[in-house]
Amino acid sequence: MSPDTTPAPFEQLTIEAGPYTYDALAAGPADGEFVLLLHGWPEFADSWSAVLTALGAAGYRAVAVDQRGYSPRARPPRTADYAVPELVADALAFAASQGAGRFHLVAHDWGGMVAWALAAAHPERLRSLTVLATPHPAALSRAAAQDPDQHHRLDYVRFFRQADGAAERALLADGAARLRAAYGGRVAEELVAANVRRLTEPGALTATLNWYRAPREAVSVPAGRIAVPTLFLWGSEDVALGRVAAESTGEWVDGPYRFEAMAGASHWLPEEVPDALVPRILHHLGRYT
Repeated sequence: MSPDTTPAPFEQLTIEAGPYTYDALAAGPADGEFVLLLHGWPEFADSWSAVLTALGAAGYRAVAVDQRGYSPRARPPRTADYAVPELVADALAFAASQGAGRFHLVAHDWGGMVAWALAAAHPERLRSLTVLATPHPAALSRAAAQDPDQHHRLDYVRFFRQADGAAERALLADGAARLRAAYGGRVAEELVAANVRRLTEPGALTATLNWYRAPREAVSVPAGRIAVPTLFLWGSEDVALGRVAAESTGEWVDGPYRFEAMAGASHWLPEEVPDALVPRILHHLGRYT
């Protein structure tokens, strides 16, 4: 993680997990209750800057990681290396590396998919779960099959899953115009520029798109029922993930559950509306600390 993309208040960490080395940002006291933050595509750990700051100020030990494919020293070549079980194992290893047995998990977009799978398979490891934007995979899969609107919203996923390099070429053409456009004008231009710069490193974009390519089907992510106390926040203007899947996510949560639709917010919740997110996240974590 280069100095020009690292927000000043944060510690830079290097995390060893399996054969790979991951870059991470941390905030808060070393003995604070641990919170792991997982980003989505096409984002990095610094998408959580405002949330990290708030969690650290509240006394939590918050760590956001550049995940598999995003950290230059954690970029395996095979598509299969980006399957969800591998990503779940990474997240558990990140927490273990910091001495956290049980922890709070906060996740966005693809990080949310990983979080749902982790919470279903390893509820004993989590104190609480907070997911931003991403419905439970079963809710999303059902909506994609039954709701034409949600089916078409996922056309970009089907395009990304092609393994012929067409997606990479399209996203990076004309100065990465389509990659920049993916943020919908909702993310600060400085952060977009930093993301694009990092994703144009050799092999980086392909590695991150392999998250989409590894599952057998477009939204085929293994995740069972959720017993962990869960907060799910979704933006009403999300262009990728529609209301049907968002509102039905609670059907797969058996533990304490709160869903909130954030009116006027888009998909990019951590970067776009941190002032609205932070009190909700802190309240949720505080109930299960």
